[in-house]
Amino acid sequence: MGIRVFTDSTSYIDEETCRRLNIQVLQLSVHFPDESFKENEVEHSYFYSKIEKTGIIPTSSQPSQGEFLNAFRDCLAEGDDILGIFISSAMSGTCANARSARERLLQEFPEARIEIVDSYTNCMALGLQVIAAAEAAKAGGSMEDALQAAADTRSRVHFYFVPETLEYLKKGGRIGTASALLGSILQIRPILTVDMEKGMTHLVEKTRGNAAAIRRMLEMLEEDYRKKGLKQLIVHHINAADKGSRLRDTLAEKYQLPVGLCAIGPVIGLHTGLGTIGFVYCTY
Repeated sequence: MGIRVFTDSTSYIDEETCRRLNIQVLQLSVHFPDESFKENEVEHSYFYSKIEKTGIIPTSSQPSQGEFLNAFRDCLAEGDDILGIFISSAMSGTCANARSARERLLQEFPEARIEIVDSYTNCMALGLQVIAAAEAAKAGGSMEDALQAAADTRSRVHFYFVPETLEYLKKGGRIGTASALLGSILQIRPILTVDMEKGMTHLVEKTRGNAAAIRRMLEMLEEDYRKKGLKQLIVHHINAADKGSRLRDTLAEKYQLPVGLCAIGPVIGLHTGLGTIGFVYCTY
């Protein structure tokens, strides 16, 4: 009997890591009026160019309860326990569907253990929690060990990002048209994070221009580095690989540690838009 670790596609964990740690990923979906995709089925360039050409911001949806039932049942039938760590429940119904599936399956497999964890975040701030749990499980740890590894990581992870334009936030209803217009005129760039207590996107502060926003994010990273050290660091970008690569190289040289580069997919990208840049890091 082992522990099978599940997450969803908004963790954006690379395929090699998923294979190495046997992490199972359930896909969220995006929906245009004329077509729908699982998140791993659509090229990022096609997805974002379609938004730019049509002006339509698609919707997204979580994996169905049936998908959770099928994926979990296969593992339970093999005698494994399940640990699922998913996108913030304040952002998606993914956790709710996983929990509903859990209740049904415990009637079929009353001796099984199924733990569903709300990460209170997304992207690699979620991914690092999942990886920590999966590493603990692979090392032969108990369910409690895996849960504690995820919780420890969650308490030490930080996530900042800056959208290049306010247009996506406006289209998604997260800011008003007047605020978006004024912000564009004044070159206002909000530094955003995900509040790890409420699990929702939160404004850290406003800056004037992209360069100032990135500079301020780097200052916040440096402050945490000086206080607590730096264990892991991953640059995020939305269809901005060149910009992301430059930031990664700068950070790798400064901190002398491997820095990851993560391309953020459609489900998260549709909310903040092309050119968004940021990073996730975990302190000691």
